[in-house]
Amino acid sequence: MQEMEKVFAWLADNWFPLIQSGGIIAGLGFTGWSLRRDSEERMVSARLGLAEHHRELWAEFHRRPDLARLLRDDADLVAQPVTTAEDEFLNVVIYHFQTCWELGRSGGLVSLNALRTDARAFFAHPIPLAVWRRSRDRRDPEFCEFMEEAMLSSD
Repeated sequence: MQEMEKVFAWLADNWFPLIQSGGIIAGLGFTGWSLRRDSEERMVSARLGLAEHHRELWAEFHRRPDLARLLRDDADLVAQPVTTAEDEFLNVVIYHFQTCWELGRSGGLVSLNALRTDARAFFAHPIPLAVWRRSRDRRDPEFCEFMEEAMLSSD
């Protein structure tokens, strides 16, 4: 019984710091939950934004007849060199690849394996490959290394 009296005495003396500590712990827990939820919402928002940009990019490709030969494997760059319109569009596409690569590296928003597969398929065409080769020196060296490895891989 004497032990119970000591516990009650301690509680009587320390009830306020005990409630304060509980409030602080609950506040930290709520803050953590809130940060996680905000992070998940930002991730969804970023995915939607990336999907929208991707859709707009390819809608532009399909809207413009001057870009029709970009994905043709028989494009003859000697007879008909890369046009300014093709070059400008492909530089936007390459920037889109780089944005996806950065997102994939930083948080898994994009699968780097899927990006590697897309890059290999896209840059297998003569015009995208020619624009890539002309512009790669102006790009992030790590991104260039990723893209070059993707273009050479066979998985």
